[in-house]
Amino acid sequence: MSIIVEVALLSGKTATVKANLDEKVQALQLRAQNALGVGKGRLLDSSGSDLDTGALIKKANLQNGDSLTLHIHHVQVQYSSGAFAAILGDRTVVTWGRNDNGGDNNAARAQLKNVQQIQATRIGGTFAAILADTSVVTWGDSGAGGDSRAVQDQLKHVQQIQAAEYAFAAILGDGSVATWGVNEFGGDSSAVKDQLKNVQQIQAALWAFAAIRVDGSVVTWGYAGGDCSAVRDQLKNVQQIQASSHAFAAICGDGSVVTWGLASAGGNSRPVQDQLKNVQHIQASEKAFAAVLADGSVVTWGEPEYGGDSSVVQDQLQNVQQIQGTACLSGLCGGAFAAILRDGSVVTWGHAHCGGDSSAVQARLQHVQQIQASGGAFAAILGNGSVVTWGAAEDGGDSSAVQDRLKTVKHVQASQKAFAAILEDGSVVTWGADEYGADSSAVQDQLQNVQMVVTAALFMPRSVNYGQPDSLRRDGPGGESVEDEPKDRAAVLVKTSSKSRWLALST
Repeated sequence: MSIIVEVALLSGKTATVKANLDEKVQALQLRAQNALGVGKGRLLDSSGSDLDTGALIKKANLQNGDSLTLHIHHVQVQYSSGAFAAILGDRTVVTWGRNDNGGDNNAARAQLKNVQQIQATRIGGTFAAILADTSVVTWGDSGAGGDSRAVQDQLKHVQQIQAAEYAFAAILGDGSVATWGVNEFGGDSSAVKDQLKNVQQIQAALWAFAAIRVDGSVVTWGYAGGDCSAVRDQLKNVQQIQASSHAFAAICGDGSVVTWGLASAGGNSRPVQDQLKNVQHIQASEKAFAAVLADGSVVTWGEPEYGGDSSVVQDQLQNVQQIQGTACLSGLCGGAFAAILRDGSVVTWGHAHCGGDSSAVQARLQHVQQIQASGGAFAAILGNGSVVTWGAAEDGGDSSAVQDRLKTVKHVQASQKAFAAILEDGSVVTWGADEYGADSSAVQDQLQNVQMVVTAALFMPRSVNYGQPDSLRRDGPGGESVEDEPKDRAAVLVKTSSKSRWLALST
């Protein structure tokens, strides 16, 4: 016996579909998708409840003549530095890129259903997904947050997740916080656990977190930015916080700004403190900050090669609507900012190779709606849905190979060296360095009706040899490659399940 039902999209388009009672609901949904010319989605019954696609039609209480709804979501894409993750219309997840940086989600795939949000570590190559039931699923480098078993019993009623380089912090329904990952870099918040109550927002630098509580006070933990004691008495009525690699900048209720962390990463704003009034928004590169004031002007501070000095374009920075900063986290190049003005034009400054010089494409940067940044390049979406790129070609600054496909673009996401564009029809176009997620060919047929793309960052560490005649690299106890502590600079040892290395700090 068979039934005939009507399936409608939210747009009003409908299709009549026939199915046998002994078939699964999934078969009916596939026929509906084909008839309506759309990709994956959620099939809802006449009351608006989700239908179980694995159930038999005769067990799903479907009747001849029923009116069903196919709810299609566009794809969302998130990224790490070396991999991307896309949430599809049916709330499942597709990943691609480096397997050791979250590009392989096979171990977690069965759990990745009804995914609502995904967050990724800024460098460690790990993803964390919040499901519809507010539980959390993680995958990627187990030593950098990919293994959340130690806190799994706490990860209930999760509202929001924020990620640092090797750790995650989750805000729970009661305003408390659960953390996991590398202890030294924010994965262990036990020292401030009693203070982590009524938390509203969390921001992350590479190795530290800062939480804003309901009363506008701030709690910090971790390393290099994890201690705000020197400015705690100034951190009152905090509205928002932005982070560079190793520093934080907080906007207070009166429009003033408080900074802390490494001075070399923008943690010292004293040279421009008298200009930081009526601040509306702050953006960061790796080692600098840019603040947009109420009058649309911009104040910058931090390392000049990372965009901390905007004096060359200061007279152009008027009527600024939004700012984006390149996110090179290797310390091997520099950084830059790109500001969208009210008239849709763009002003750039900072390291020329990393996007600070947009002169080659300036004439095309008109009616810009949105800008996204990789480690050393920018991608701008124009009003007609096309895309303009500039900056380091090796970081995605050259999109010529896919330019004819970059039409009707709705959103762009970036890893350290690649971009992923979501088109109006929910498909995805990628470009840049293949090993950082630019090659999505293996999953391209699955990238339909994408809602969000997430990427997990891959850190390419700066050299710690510093020209010393003897190599600092040696074999660890498990046969892994380990670096001895640099003798001439402050450093910290990073250990994850797959790598162990010293990272140098500049102050």
